[in-house]
Amino acid sequence: MPGRGGLLRPQRNQHREVLDMSGLWRFQLDPQEEDEGAGWTRALPASRMIPVPCSWNDLFDDARDHLGLAWYQTEVWTPSAWRSQRVFLRVGSANYAAKVWVNGTVVAEHQGGHLPFVAGISAQLVWDRPNIIAITVENKQLLGRVPPGPGEGGGGVAGVLGGYPATTYDFFPYAGLHRQVWLYAVPAEAHIDDVTVTTTVEGSDGVVRVRVDAVGDYAGRGRVRLNDTEADLAFQAGAAEATLRVPSARLWGPRDPHLYPLTVMLVDGQGRATDSYSLEIGIRTVEARGGRLLLNGEPATLRGVGKHEDFPLHGRGLDLPMWVRDYELMRWMGANSYRTTHYPYAEEAMDLADRLGFLVINEIPAVGLNFGDGPDANAQRLEQAMRQIRELIARDKNHPSTIIWNIANEPFAGEIGVNQPEAVEAGTRFFRQLNAEAHRLDPTRPTMLVGVMGGPPEWLDIGDVVGINRYYGWYTHPGQLDAAVRVLEAELDDLHRRFGKPIVMTEFGTDTLPGHHANPPEMWSEEYQTEFIRRYLDVAAARPFMVGMHVWNFADFKTGQGTMRAAGMNFKGVFTRDRRPKAAAHFLRSRWVER
Repeated sequence: MPGRGGLLRPQRNQHREVLDMSGLWRFQLDPQEEDEGAGWTRALPASRMIPVPCSWNDLFDDARDHLGLAWYQTEVWTPSAWRSQRVFLRVGSANYAAKVWVNGTVVAEHQGGHLPFVAGISAQLVWDRPNIIAITVENKQLLGRVPPGPGEGGGGVAGVLGGYPATTYDFFPYAGLHRQVWLYAVPAEAHIDDVTVTTTVEGSDGVVRVRVDAVGDYAGRGRVRLNDTEADLAFQAGAAEATLRVPSARLWGPRDPHLYPLTVMLVDGQGRATDSYSLEIGIRTVEARGGRLLLNGEPATLRGVGKHEDFPLHGRGLDLPMWVRDYELMRWMGANSYRTTHYPYAEEAMDLADRLGFLVINEIPAVGLNFGDGPDANAQRLEQAMRQIRELIARDKNHPSTIIWNIANEPFAGEIGVNQPEAVEAGTRFFRQLNAEAHRLDPTRPTMLVGVMGGPPEWLDIGDVVGINRYYGWYTHPGQLDAAVRVLEAELDDLHRRFGKPIVMTEFGTDTLPGHHANPPEMWSEEYQTEFIRRYLDVAAARPFMVGMHVWNFADFKTGQGTMRAAGMNFKGVFTRDRRPKAAAHFLRSRWVER
């Protein structure tokens, strides 16, 4: 896997320092987009305080539907001990487009929320007074972005449903600095810029291949240590590789998510470490072969959910208590997997997945794409999606929990249910390029594309795994579960005959008002949600090529306002938004744990 530098998470050790700037920042909406020359990079004229990380929409009445420009500002002293080091600023997630100033000088611009970006700022720092950090963020729903804003045809699923704010996706367009903003310092001369770990299994041994990238054309030495085993690194043009063998390795998986400590170092002529970086790795293999998904050479079946980073007040901002509780509830329910719908999740969430043994389908924010929007929009989106897949793989390639890269969710080829030939062909070219880039960057993991009901079936064949979202019995055949099951069975069997690939149903479910009951089951009741899920699971259980079932959704989540979304909510969760179980959650526990 080629090294993709610059996105190593900041780490504190004997060679590196980190300063987390989470806390209260000054904040001001800028609906008129005031000229930057007005001095807002140094002082906001009418600011209020906002927590970072957090979305701004749930905090202020005048900001709920504001997706335009807003300013963040804080002041920070840089430790004097950092003078002799290189200093970087790292923004974990700014949704959607951001621009960063340090002491009035632009140091970075970035498009695409949910993934980090980094800027070297040593030249802009002052040491005798606080440094002023200013960041602008906007989340405008523009046609050429990924995810895109609504086009003339209304865009994706949410464009069909309608609603306000207008989006092409069926979740609220939260905006803001959603993860931490860091300052960090590394050795000024040579330092580690990237680490790439790949693992294979030979007999009972684990084979760990490590690539280390250092800045510049570093041609010195290094070491890599795994448990008590070490290997030398000889750098050429800033890169070095080593292979280590672990006898009788404990293979990472849901039943034994064992992690091995790995440290890489640069060393001087006397063998003393001049920089180091540590991470925990899992030894495992994953592949799609023969209609099955194989983990460590054994068939794997995904039981789980789709999720959202969504919680009251925080919006999409990092919420560690929420994450810990969500994992606890997923384990209680018997889930072993989930998909990062519909954007990359926080790095801490991936750490927890590694430690707890969850299998994760990791997804870029390519939701709401409609290839009927024309060649100009498609070209802009391809450039952005390619950047997102590169950034995602650079960030998450060393997490054993990530088992599949997903390149898109529910793309359209024109109007819903009408696949225009020219749009199908445009999407085919788009996804083949994106899929090839994912495989180029990481040949060790399968890829997939998640198709919408009625979407072009040929797109499903582009990835190694077929992903589908299906709602027969809800959006079609409402209230008619017998008819819905017959349609579902026929389609699954046809997809298997056509492609011969493992299939994951990445979404299926019903909106369910908590506490609403009906006998016999009827739509919106807890009984109907339970019976719907039961029928779908039974259909999949009878088909060995169905390698995964992800209920939509783990918990109720916020959407825009609209006639299709009561109370501005999607109620398809098996838990309420505040994590109280509906009847379906208890049913899933009885199915996945107590059977």
